[in-house]
Amino acid sequence: MLKKKIAVLTGSSRGIGKEILKLLAENNADIIACSRNEDEKHITFIEELKKKNNVNIEPIFFDLANLDQVKEKALGIVKKYNKIDVLINNAGTIHTALFQMTTLKNFKEIYETNFFSVVQLTQIILKSMLPHKNGSIINISSTSAFDSNVGRSAYSASKLSLVSLTKSLSSELGRHNIRVNSIAPGLTETDMAIQNTKKELMNEIIERSSLKRIGKPKDIANSVLFLSSDLSSFITGQTIRVDGGMQ
Repeated sequence: MLKKKIAVLTGSSRGIGKEILKLLAENNADIIACSRNEDEKHITFIEELKKKNNVNIEPIFFDLANLDQVKEKALGIVKKYNKIDVLINNAGTIHTALFQMTTLKNFKEIYETNFFSVVQLTQIILKSMLPHKNGSIINISSTSAFDSNVGRSAYSASKLSLVSLTKSLSSELGRHNIRVNSIAPGLTETDMAIQNTKKELMNEIIERSSLKRIGKPKDIANSVLFLSSDLSSFITGQTIRVDGGMQ
């Protein structure tokens, strides 16, 4: 589905990002796989994907919380790759605490990674999309952006900001045939979600959901694949909830 397409993916080394990386490779995309830390297991995984699927995957390492690093690495990408077809802003961080216990520093740290890094990276990667009048940008938000869970004020606000950015960019970039959408995963089986969600709350969410289970990373990756491909060529400015029917 993605043959001859080049994709930039953040947060590629674990959880949802790792599953997206695998699925993009299986669909013949060449990938710039961005992650924070250089990890031997991640490198080995990339090498296996390259060999198995006959694709090019370039690992790049930088911290999204460091906007100088984001700028440097993003400029390096557009200098090396004349045409980027897909940008997937997947990486993110979470903070769980009641509002009165969430400092302004906490808010700033969450926004640095979950929002400002997305803005900076997207502005630069667009330099490799605009001249070709084609592209798909996918922002990974969260159902928390709309459901505003207790203890997630900073996280929810940052993810809702992504939804707003998605809508605005879709209006600006449509004339250039660049689509911008976001995906809002519900509770998904990742280390970050499990470590930051109490078991009682997890069980309650499962009980209230239509499909009576939490999501798998592949459930989210499948939606990313669809929005990355030409099958979604008339879809832009949307936020798709992938949540198993959370009530």
